[in-house]
Amino acid sequence: MEPEKKTKDEAIETYASDIAKVINSGTEEGLVKKIIHEEEEYEIRKRSLPPEIMKNKIFMWTGIALFVLALAILSFFLFKKDINTVEVEKQFVPLIFNDQSIYLEISGLNKDEIAQIVLNEVNTTKVKSGGIEGIYLTENKQIIGLRKFISFIKGNFTPRNNILLVSDNFLLGVMNNETKDFFILIKTRSTADIFESLRAWENKMFSDLHGFFGVIISPETSYLLARNFDDGIVGNKNARILYRLEEVSSENPNPGSNKIVMMYIFADEESVIIANTEKVAREIMLRLASSQTKQ
Repeated sequence: MEPEKKTKDEAIETYASDIAKVINSGTEEGLVKKIIHEEEEYEIRKRSLPPEIMKNKIFMWTGIALFVLALAILSFFLFKKDINTVEVEKQFVPLIFNDQSIYLEISGLNKDEIAQIVLNEVNTTKVKSGGIEGIYLTENKQIIGLRKFISFIKGNFTPRNNILLVSDNFLLGVMNNETKDFFILIKTRSTADIFESLRAWENKMFSDLHGFFGVIISPETSYLLARNFDDGIVGNKNARILYRLEEVSSENPNPGSNKIVMMYIFADEESVIIANTEKVAREIMLRLASSQTKQ
């Protein structure tokens, strides 16, 4: 009996030692089996966990993720040095009181087409008698300024680039009188800031603006392209006037009188009016004085 028992003990001892050797030896086969065994035990434990614990874990990790995200966003705004500011668009203020206003889109139009749509509005305005209609030109529904207007008509007026000296805010308009008279109102810091630019423009002013005043270039009017402006007085204000030549007759003993083709008037220290009748010039001057009084 003892030899048989001894044999069994040796067999058990040999099996246990073999297992220990496999585990301790770190062979791939032994490690793989051990990993598989541990993974199976983990899956069993995980399946045995209550659903509430799993939900709590999900909520916990979701909360941590949201907290980290919020912290990152907060840090971005707190430590950002370059803060982009949006410039507030200035409120549009008319240069003078207008009895009514109209906006004309000129995108894609050339000089002659722009002059024609403005002239059409001048001739068909419904503003009351003695009233002023402001005409605002727009590009893509945005009101254009003086310099953009000159660019659109390929004009030769070159005001100073500094808009504090010669404002980009200007006005086209029409006064409904016995006739419907077109005008342009330009604003400047002072007469000195615009005087030289206007004198330089005289040689091309009629060429640039004749279409807006309804004057067609023909053999009878082409001489006006080279005719000089003369000094004049309108409403006790200094003016430069382009006259149409008229023959002396019993009906017209004074050539040039009441035959103004175009003129510009220094209405005040900050305003220049381009017009072709004294009536519209006087009305604009009255409204300029009224707006200054209200200010």
